[in-house]
Amino acid sequence: MIEKRLEALGIALPNPPKPVAAYIPCVRTGDLLITAGQIPIEAGTLRAVGLVPSAVSIEEASACAKLCAINALAAAKAELGSLDRIRRVVRLGAFVACGPDFTEHPTVANGASEFMHEVFGEAGKHARAAVGCASLPLGAPVEIEFTFEVA
Repeated sequence: MIEKRLEALGIALPNPPKPVAAYIPCVRTGDLLITAGQIPIEAGTLRAVGLVPSAVSIEEASACAKLCAINALAAAKAELGSLDRIRRVVRLGAFVACGPDFTEHPTVANGASEFMHEVFGEAGKHARAAVGCASLPLGAPVEIEFTFEVA
């Protein structure tokens, strides 16, 4: 059902991005699946690089957040075999590379949050943190991590 919804939205899940350091893409403990932070990798390269909003617009950063969510779903599918095993999106952690005066972190994170609601309906509503930081891996403007409740 979830994969059909993605298909209806025109979303084809990519192969999950390979970790860029010493970690694994997901960890399952009990009925929780926790993803590693996902950066906006598309076809093997970063979609955008730099700080928001000086090098990457808020709109593009929000689109990058959605791409991070797509990559997280790809990692979850690889771990679970089917996205239909996801019962609920519990938490989303969003990290935005930005300067000290930037305050639009929630707007950037909405790219991932709104996508989760679109894909999972009410089960896509989640708790969230949106945090600014000086830099992210490989110069990414956004990094997103998830906690899912799974069957």
